[in-house]
Amino acid sequence: MLRVMVVDDQALVRRGFALILDNEPDIEVVAEAATGIEAIEAAKAHQPDIILMDIRMPEMDGLEATARILEAGDATCRVIILTTFDPDEYVFRALRAGASGFVLKDILPEALVQAVRTVAEGGAMLAPGITQRLISQFAQKMGTGRNLAERLERLTTREREVLGAIAAGKSNAEIAEALFIGPATVKTHVSSLLSKLGLRDRAQAVVFAYECGLATVGECDVGF
Repeated sequence: MLRVMVVDDQALVRRGFALILDNEPDIEVVAEAATGIEAIEAAKAHQPDIILMDIRMPEMDGLEATARILEAGDATCRVIILTTFDPDEYVFRALRAGASGFVLKDILPEALVQAVRTVAEGGAMLAPGITQRLISQFAQKMGTGRNLAERLERLTTREREVLGAIAAGKSNAEIAEALFIGPATVKTHVSSLLSKLGLRDRAQAVVFAYECGLATVGECDVGF
């Protein structure tokens, strides 16, 4: 069973998501929270696998709550950010804080369920309504620092190719086909590059690829 927590200051939205997910045989909503502070406390108490986290909330916003939850030494959960149709810099900051992606609040029920399962399996989730330009724009503002360049140098040529393919939104199967290697080999390269770069998952890999200049606007397929 996938243990999920839903965090949103709007009770109707919160309950709606909870009812959709609770209706699935392999998903259980173990907690709900209305503020970032409540989310931190509930995450410690219930140890969810996945957290659906709203950004704008009273007392403490979802960005700060995400960072604090994921910085905890015993944190093993993954966070999916809930946002409206008007994306802004907060979404990018959430990915840098460790979120595994984000979805729009008007997402279809079946797509929400798939997003939870995808992230639980170690994938990333970037909503189709959020354009690649958003990620590229704010990544470019961060600049290509020396630290990023040094970290990129840790990767082999093949690992850089795999990282670029991840940033382009390709699945492991698509990467295997493009690079003429086996899917198991792709998984090995993905695990290795994440470890070398100190990244949690594919979502952070996409952000890193833009920050260091390995990926540019026009390359990223945001639904992956």
